[in-house]
Amino acid sequence: MEKEKVILAYSGGLDTTAIIPWLKENYDYEVVCCCINVGQGNELDGLEERAKLSGATKLYIMDVVDEFADEYIVPCVQAGAVYENKYLLGTSMARPLIAKILVDVARKEGAVAICHGATGKGNDQVRFELGIKALAPDLKIIAPWRCNETWKMKSREDEIEYCRQHGINLPFSADNSYSRDRNLWHISHEGLELEDPACAPNYDHLLVLGVSPEKAPDEGCEVSISFEQGVPVALNGEKLKVSEIIAKLNELGGKHGIGIVDIVENRVVGMKSRGVYETPGGTILMEAHTQLEELILDRATLSCKKEIANRYADVVYEGKWFTPLREALQAFVVSTQKYVTGEAKMKLYKGNIIKQGTTSPYSLYNESIASFTTGDLYDHHDAEGFINLFGLSLKVRAMKMAEVEKNQK
Repeated sequence: MEKEKVILAYSGGLDTTAIIPWLKENYDYEVVCCCINVGQGNELDGLEERAKLSGATKLYIMDVVDEFADEYIVPCVQAGAVYENKYLLGTSMARPLIAKILVDVARKEGAVAICHGATGKGNDQVRFELGIKALAPDLKIIAPWRCNETWKMKSREDEIEYCRQHGINLPFSADNSYSRDRNLWHISHEGLELEDPACAPNYDHLLVLGVSPEKAPDEGCEVSISFEQGVPVALNGEKLKVSEIIAKLNELGGKHGIGIVDIVENRVVGMKSRGVYETPGGTILMEAHTQLEELILDRATLSCKKEIANRYADVVYEGKWFTPLREALQAFVVSTQKYVTGEAKMKLYKGNIIKQGTTSPYSLYNESIASFTTGDLYDHHDAEGFINLFGLSLKVRAMKMAEVEKNQK
């Protein structure tokens, strides 16, 4: 009789390597590993051998970098979604796509369960599981770190020893390093000195994608990004895929110390956590898109869109990508992007993004109106009547309060 299958979200690291024999020992499943490439830059060579050596029967390596860029990053850029005004949602955007691919592989393999290595304290368990529940409510979800009766490992040393006992001798070390998550959009850092908000980050030891502003070149770099209907289509005049634009902006932004953010954020599970995020390309791209919208969107739409952006960021952060609410918010965002076409020019200099000019065929900026020189479209005298009407409620209230005060004397 064939064993039931479980799909394991596999990175090749120590945690997911230890999970393979643990699943076989505690569930008697056939373990199929799935490594999903969202641009994390990890070396994928040798992963199949490692997975099979650890007891898996098969490894899928799924390259979804372009899908990540086009279907997950772009909607968040168009929305202007930033969680708690700082976090550009790098990990949050990737998790629903990873959940979707895990479900696809589970269906292909006829699996009965999906397993992930997220801890019981983090956001990722929520994101993975909400995605899986939305797409495949029939599949069982296994989270080893929440299985207190069977998952006895509390440290890297415990995991290494567990692997050794099961005949898995791989070059893992027990060194205490930052906990990182990397993809095309960003890299996050947690742990070590970052666990104490009173400590400054050790940027010389921590940074991966770039340098601190102090160590950036003394000479800035100018870039231009072109958009069509809110989608980035060209960098410095060269037509490129979105994923290619982000990759090139990561190099430029990292070199000039762009996009380093130190955050204490409110996790979905209720606790506060401190981390440092490097999002060089994403920070530039979001700023360019914002600059273009300043020219194109009318005051009322731009104001409403800022409210939607905050709600959209919360929804994505909480792992609610595959929900009617996210789709409805997205529909509003898409409608605002119809005319967000043009070019934003910027200078990158020691952690700063400095405007160098923004143009669009749909710009609502009218020099004849905005200029201090009186033009045909604006008569200064018209402002008097406008102010009288705009301030009428204030005047009426002030008159009433004066009357009440007089009667009380």
